[in-house]
Amino acid sequence: MAPRIVVLASGSGTLLQALLDSDLRPFVFAVGTDRGDAGALGRAVNRGVPTFVVDPTAFANRADWDEALQEAVSAQEPDLIVSAGFMRILCPEFVAAFAGRIINTHPALLPQFPGAHAVRDSLAAGVRETGCTVHYIDEGVDTGPIIAQVTVEILPGDDEATLHERIKVAERSLLIAVINELIGVEK
Repeated sequence: MAPRIVVLASGSGTLLQALLDSDLRPFVFAVGTDRGDAGALGRAVNRGVPTFVVDPTAFANRADWDEALQEAVSAQEPDLIVSAGFMRILCPEFVAAFAGRIINTHPALLPQFPGAHAVRDSLAAGVRETGCTVHYIDEGVDTGPIIAQVTVEILPGDDEATLHERIKVAERSLLIAVINELIGVEK
């Protein structure tokens, strides 16, 4: 039986698009977002991938949203969940339910610069290189076990936008390689 991947995204879906354009497309069974206007939804629909939206503003509280997200993902029976630009912290119950099956990309060389502003933080720190990390999600913020990393040099004149674009290119290739390894796709 083919492995089932569920991708969670909040934004434009460039990481998702990389997966859909790769040999992994047959394994992407659903794409979920937390925003009805997320560009990732259009990318999924254009490639025939089912989608779901669990918008936190539609729920009375965070606990109800957490439960709804877990139910929506569980309904897909995923073997692997890929957080590809999903800008929400997953609750401990969600993480426990899918332990060892949730991975995330991060635009820095963890454990350096965790959190939402990693690229900006890298530049502010004056480091010469940064990169990207694929890691398992645990109950912390960017604290899960690291699966793989790629280094990206910080060039003179880099600003947050130019550096982040180069990191994204590396991140797409790294994510595809890691998923292929995790699900055992033969090349």
